[in-house]
Amino acid sequence: MLERLNEIKEKIKKATLKSGKLQNEVKLVAVTKKIEIERIKEAAFLGITDFGENHVQEMARKQPQLTENKSSWHMIGHLQTNKVRQAVEMACMIHSIDSIRLLEEVDKAAGKRGKIQDVLIERNIAEEMSKYGISAEEATKFAKKTCIYNNIRLRGIMCVAPFVENAEKNRVYFRKMRNLLIDIQQENKDNGFIDCLSMGMTGDYEVAVEEGATMVRIGTGIFGDR
Repeated sequence: MLERLNEIKEKIKKATLKSGKLQNEVKLVAVTKKIEIERIKEAAFLGITDFGENHVQEMARKQPQLTENKSSWHMIGHLQTNKVRQAVEMACMIHSIDSIRLLEEVDKAAGKRGKIQDVLIERNIAEEMSKYGISAEEATKFAKKTCIYNNIRLRGIMCVAPFVENAEKNRVYFRKMRNLLIDIQQENKDNGFIDCLSMGMTGDYEVAVEEGATMVRIGTGIFGDR
């Protein structure tokens, strides 16, 4: 795992140089879907501090077993409204906000905990029927609505780009995401927290970083095949 992790960090470093960003502006989130706790602990031992889970019940099982490490957990998968309370209890950030109803439930749950919940809006960047997320037409208006809730802090946007053999094919989508983030920032200038662009996974994270990603979500590249 150490060799794989070092390779990823080196590639992120090179991609950030191309993008003009600083390396420490790109956060590496290790995706733990179907990964057992022993391997997650190994990643934590090697310096990983941020972990991403697709399912609330899996986060609930794994998070308590990593108490000896200062780890942060991200909810990166589709979030059902009946799982919101648990997600708010455990997640430092929810990446997959895609409806007003979900916003309202997160706001309510965060309020009960006395917490300001960091969230990202999920954008269905390639308009794929099989994926969650809001459309291009909704994006800026949705962001505006997100900023009115007292217990939610909009931090930016997230996407799951199409699976492609050639990562360059996703560059156009990552560029659209970067431009959308700029539009949202300009429309919500009173919110100085909108700075996160969560995009790029094992097969395309270098291109994503070159196009401005501040957060990449990598599973197989770190842990190997599941």
